[in-house]
Amino acid sequence: MNFGQVLTAMVTPFNHNDEVDFNATRTLVNYLIANGSDGLVIAGTTGESPTLTQEEKVDLFKFVVEIVDGRVPVIAGTGSNNTRASISLTRKAEEVGVDGIMLVTPYYNKPSQEGLFQHFSAIAHSTALPVMLYNIPGRSIVNMSVETIVSLSKINNIVAVKEASGDLDAMAQIISKTPSDFTLYSGDDGLTLPVLAIGGAGIVSVSSHIIGNEMQELINSFKNGDVNGAAATHRTLLPIMKALFAAPSPAPVKSALNMRGVNVGGVRLPMVPLNEEEKRALQIALQPSNAEAILLNK
Repeated sequence: MNFGQVLTAMVTPFNHNDEVDFNATRTLVNYLIANGSDGLVIAGTTGESPTLTQEEKVDLFKFVVEIVDGRVPVIAGTGSNNTRASISLTRKAEEVGVDGIMLVTPYYNKPSQEGLFQHFSAIAHSTALPVMLYNIPGRSIVNMSVETIVSLSKINNIVAVKEASGDLDAMAQIISKTPSDFTLYSGDDGLTLPVLAIGGAGIVSVSSHIIGNEMQELINSFKNGDVNGAAATHRTLLPIMKALFAAPSPAPVKSALNMRGVNVGGVRLPMVPLNEEEKRALQIALQPSNAEAILLNK
């Protein structure tokens, strides 16, 4: 399945009672689709999945599928460090009509590579949905090896990996050793262009909440052979990307959306909102981030 080239790892809007805000979710979904998102990843890390109950996740999957109405793929974050729980949530996600699932490497319990293979294999075999693996050792502690990803790519419905290891050498090996229809996405906004250069398909992004159109421009420039233009856009966007990760995510990107008038509320504990100094720094970083300014700077 072709998920697209800019996938947004969508934040989960909350209201003043710290509950999922479905009206704000409708607005956010439509805003993202109109501003550069080829697909939406729901209830991933950026969606504060550790603080969402299974019932909240299923309700969110169902609601987003209805609002999207086939316009872009909806990918449900159903992974956890509990294989049985992930299978259960995956089946419920499939029932409500999502287009694919994303499975994060199991965190905290530190499985072996064989354990990782068995975990992902069991979940993939429980569903007909296409599966995107998600390797993020900075959060999960365990790193999925090239060999494990290559082995998993041989399972028919495991079709992609979001690589947030930052290891370009490993990513190049994955691209070389997996089938031609297996796609690798960068999991780090700042590595979008380098990953494209080694054969990656695109980005599963946080920054695309704010600069989705500009990230599309970057990728399209590169794919159309305008490497210098892509590099110029990359350099322009890097300070914005860094600002959106200057504090634990998703607090900065939620604050940025609220500043833009796309109200998504705050974050749930143990995450905390930006303090006033952090907000000021973010506002300064975002000043040149609109599309007109970027195009003029080029």
